[in-house]
Amino acid sequence: IVDQHAAHERLVYERMKQMLANGGVRRQGLLIPEVVELDPSEAEAIAARAEELAQLGLVVEAFGPGAILVRETPALLGHVDAAGMLKDLADDIAELGDAHALKERLEEVCSSMACRGSVRAGRRLTADEMNSLLRQMEATPFSGQCNHGRPTYVELKLADIEKLFGRR
Repeated sequence: IVDQHAAHERLVYERMKQMLANGGVRRQGLLIPEVVELDPSEAEAIAARAEELAQLGLVVEAFGPGAILVRETPALLGHVDAAGMLKDLADDIAELGDAHALKERLEEVCSSMACRGSVRAGRRLTADEMNSLLRQMEATPFSGQCNHGRPTYVELKLADIEKLFGRR
């Protein structure tokens, strides 16, 4: 049994790390840049890390006090809730502070963005999407657990299934 959100999150995270190691995450420009309202301190923290975020495919700039303009998002995430992502990133930045090395901070942000941009639990996947997810899991290192350490799948033995149906 596969936790589709946890599995997809791990796959997206590993792809983002690979892209980052190879020069940066591909970006998708927004037709209409999105203005996201934040606390002034959060907006300042996001704007101060614009260069790091651009490496991750998220192109932002300050847009007055307490606002950030989002121009591009990571292409591999598809449609992104920019406001939700920036709020999560602001929380991560506040938690991590400046003590982390750049690489560690980027990996933390990759993890957060992967979580936010992954297939949601409960969404019905097509047979092709399910098959693709399983094939990608087979080819991805560490796909047995999500970025937070939870398992992405559990294996049920025949005896377990028989027990569920009262056959044992």
